[in-house]
Amino acid sequence: MIDLTKDGDVFVLTMNAVENRFNRRFIDALNAALDEVEAFDGPAALVTTGGTDKFYSNGLDLDWMLGEGKDQVGQLVPDVIRLMGRMLASSVPSVAAINGHAFAAGAMLAMAHDFRVMRADRGYFCLPEVDLGLPLAVGMTAVLRAKLPSHVLNELLLTGGRIGGGRCRELAIVDEAVEGDQVLPRAIERAAALAGKGRGIYASLKRSMYGEAIEIARAARMPAS
Repeated sequence: MIDLTKDGDVFVLTMNAVENRFNRRFIDALNAALDEVEAFDGPAALVTTGGTDKFYSNGLDLDWMLGEGKDQVGQLVPDVIRLMGRMLASSVPSVAAINGHAFAAGAMLAMAHDFRVMRADRGYFCLPEVDLGLPLAVGMTAVLRAKLPSHVLNELLLTGGRIGGGRCRELAIVDEAVEGDQVLPRAIERAAALAGKGRGIYASLKRSMYGEAIEIARAARMPAS
């Protein structure tokens, strides 16, 4: 489900659950991998990517949430938001290598990284909640607001549009849009340049930028019905 390897100082976390949708097992596996990365004593950075060239992550596993996981939804959604907050606050520099579709909570997780490299020739970034009839939890909105200009967030949320890599670069949703075979190498290159940064100051600077969003995400809970 999660494959964690190392390329020099860069940990490469590959999500191998096809569409990489968030259910209980997947979130637990992601957190366990992050535990390993953050416990490493030495220069380190993190790249996350999808295991196929079609999907980075398609967000919440709605089929699981409506089926075998229906009794766990009240815990899963806050845990997903806390994962975003964890990534946003992490002292380990992070780059999302968006090699395929990044939808909904999958797109939000990518935004919680420090930097993003996206495939230019295939795949979409999309926040489709307006078309799914799903409101955003406060913590999700906080993470997005911390990373995106208001006019870009307005376009993404209120249109639900599917945006390709080139347009994502124009809107500063991602930092680079490159050919498919260059997404992971370029993300690793960017991450390697950050691996030697002091973790204390790195985390401190991120708290100064994103402190409010981090705290909201960490305190996430399901609203009362």
